[in-house]
Amino acid sequence: MAKSPAEEIDVDGLTVRVSNPDKVYFPDRGITKRQVVEHYVAVREPLLAVLYERPTHLKRFVDGVTGEFFYQKRVPKGAPEWVDTVEVRFPSGRPATEICPTRTAVLPWAANLGTFDFHPWPVRRGQVDQPDELRIDLDPQPGTDFADAVRVAGVLREVLADAGLHGRPKTSGGRGIHVLVPVRPEWDFVGVRRAVIALAREVCRRIPSEATVDWWKEERGERVFLDYNQAARDRTIASAWSVRGTPRATVSMPLRWEDLPDVDPDDFDVLTAAGVLAEHGDALAGLHDDPGSLETALEWVERDQRDHDLGDLPYPPEYPKMPGEPKRVQPSRANPLTSGKEA
Repeated sequence: MAKSPAEEIDVDGLTVRVSNPDKVYFPDRGITKRQVVEHYVAVREPLLAVLYERPTHLKRFVDGVTGEFFYQKRVPKGAPEWVDTVEVRFPSGRPATEICPTRTAVLPWAANLGTFDFHPWPVRRGQVDQPDELRIDLDPQPGTDFADAVRVAGVLREVLADAGLHGRPKTSGGRGIHVLVPVRPEWDFVGVRRAVIALAREVCRRIPSEATVDWWKEERGERVFLDYNQAARDRTIASAWSVRGTPRATVSMPLRWEDLPDVDPDDFDVLTAAGVLAEHGDALAGLHDDPGSLETALEWVERDQRDHDLGDLPYPPEYPKMPGEPKRVQPSRANPLTSGKEA
């Protein structure tokens, strides 16, 4: 198929060039690059609020959803001068200069590069080592679904309240749910991750047959996994309003708690999300107006260690070994002579 002529669009006073706008990105539904760009123009204000001054990875599908994707972590060559940047450090200690959105035009510009998802760090420029947001990822395991994640999210909401925190949910764009929790940027990534583990463990105590923090898949069973490692440095989740790499072109949709039990995540996609925003407004508006403290959650960390002998949990395999971390050995492959288990 021949390429369609490039077009230029004005986005709040800045010109963005869209090449081959008729290129089909989602063949099952015939959704084109133009429609992805139009989505990001329509939701640009609430999406920029989510990404504003955050180091951001771009998940790029340059050949559409049926092609290979990659994460663009460093600023792409040829980026316009109005694409702001910030330096961060990966877990290895290596530095990188990443995009740091401050203008709405960055969003359709990135979409023109084949970006479906925006993956922001939970930090702001100026305090790149102190997260100001917990992201708790509720991931349904085989045998569970979105309805199970909704039930676990309800218990998580209660646990957050007991810890003096509040959050707001969004669909992941798949079967899962993400809960975003604003916190004061006073703790480092290690402390924030340990706080997330303590919160997740408390959820599991209340509904042990429905929720798990087990890192190894063989131990999770038919439960919803609370993925605590999404709080580790350089781990990100797709932002609210991001298009996901699904055949339906679903969108990660922010919701109000009272609406969560009644929605179908497939209802939110490139063609419908902007209409939901226009009708119901931004469910994340004002999220960071009242950030919380991690003091209670960190007290729970100490309680778990003291009363239950529960310490840290494994980091992802690509991370350097961390102080106090248990062995990264799949339980079924652990040597009983070195694992402390009876043979």
